[in-house]
Amino acid sequence: MSIVIGQAPAPLDAELVARLRRCSFATFGHYVEEGFLDPGIRRLTGSGAIVGRAVTVRLTAQDSTMLHHAVSDVEAGDVLVIDTGGDARHAPVGEMIATALAVRGAAGVVVDGVCTDLDEIEALGVVAYARGSSLLTTKLLGVDAGGLHVPVSVGGVTVRSGDVVLADRNGVLVASAAVLAALVDTVLEDDAEEPGLADELRAGRRLGDLTGASGTIRSLQEG
Repeated sequence: MSIVIGQAPAPLDAELVARLRRCSFATFGHYVEEGFLDPGIRRLTGSGAIVGRAVTVRLTAQDSTMLHHAVSDVEAGDVLVIDTGGDARHAPVGEMIATALAVRGAAGVVVDGVCTDLDEIEALGVVAYARGSSLLTTKLLGVDAGGLHVPVSVGGVTVRSGDVVLADRNGVLVASAAVLAALVDTVLEDDAEEPGLADELRAGRRLGDLTGASGTIRSLQEG
């Protein structure tokens, strides 16, 4: 095994990013099953919703050497996505990595593992998603393994540098720009209809009648 450095991805289309920012991310769950990270990966610091380009890093053997190298490749608006190789004990992200991300203007970081220095990360305004926190950290071991801008596995999802990360309090969705571009108009239309639907519910209408679910149930019973 040896270090692999892939090609840095192209920037995201600014218009697509602007449209995605207007979406309720959970609405994408009405239309696709893939790309949703394990719900065990939760937002630990920060607030609000983020839309950003994924920059992927794969670590190994509790070694954060690659991460210290890679963090300076992050650009404004990016989301650093870290594959720890299944290690959920050693925290690769703490105050110094978060400081580097804040200086670079990153949108956030997603770790399939744990973080440390949560108070300090919070104070820096960095949005961090992880499975939890730990006092045990990774080390600069200089292992000849790991990668930057390579496909990684995070929360059960394959993530590639250049993918789009959508994340809010509810969780994280990662997909290609092409997949999200094909759905964004439908999602925005659905979101625009929800206030009217809520008004009808408050007026006494039944949800199943409004969505057609009750009609489906009746037809199934009749069949």
